[in-house]
Amino acid sequence: MLEGYAPEAAGFVLPLLRSGMRVLDVGCQGGTATLSLGTAVHPVHAVGVDRDHGRLAAARQSARRAAVSTVDFLAAAPHALPLPPGSVDLAFSHALLESVSSPLEVLAELARVLRPGGTLALSTADWSRAKLRPKTANVDAALRGAYLLQRRAGGNPFAGRHVADWVERAGFRDVRVRARFHAAVGYRELAHRVEERLAAAVQAPEGERDQQLASAARSAWMWVRGGGGDFSQCWVEVLARRE
Repeated sequence: MLEGYAPEAAGFVLPLLRSGMRVLDVGCQGGTATLSLGTAVHPVHAVGVDRDHGRLAAARQSARRAAVSTVDFLAAAPHALPLPPGSVDLAFSHALLESVSSPLEVLAELARVLRPGGTLALSTADWSRAKLRPKTANVDAALRGAYLLQRRAGGNPFAGRHVADWVERAGFRDVRVRARFHAAVGYRELAHRVEERLAAAVQAPEGERDQQLASAARSAWMWVRGGGGDFSQCWVEVLARRE
């Protein structure tokens, strides 16, 4: 539901960067964070990875416009990275683990490409702690429908609750956790995104008879046509070390 980066998404990573590091941004989307990582310290080589070729084309265009030569972009799935073992000093990801069906598999792949002692940095949404005001019955119902769609696609809208445990189970050490609130989108934009996704799901052949989704779509329609409000998402930021 929150595609695209908030401007400060990679802010907690920037103080960790050192000259000569090789940094990975997995699920880089439009490359905003990749560019930030690749230009924060000189020289740092940043590699952004995403499976969406359209997003990667936009990311490469942004890098060319900004005349940034310290970043590369690769098309790949997060559980099958085209990088050799131990080739990365820091692996970063924002809004990824909540969208994959096998977060432990992704974490194992990040451990593989990290060098011993390398740093894992994750920012993962926890929708159970999102702040929405007003949070009406229609907002609640629409969000439940959106969560249902996310789960059916293999994701977990409450992944932030579990991410620290997943990181430990994947063998990382010195796990540090902090919850921070910021928004990639505003209250009304979130309402529009939820409405669009639910409407598309209901109109799809397999959704025509899904009464739960139909009810959620009606609630989203009402949410969009209501007043404004405030929204901030809970992002669980995790730092850990590969042994």
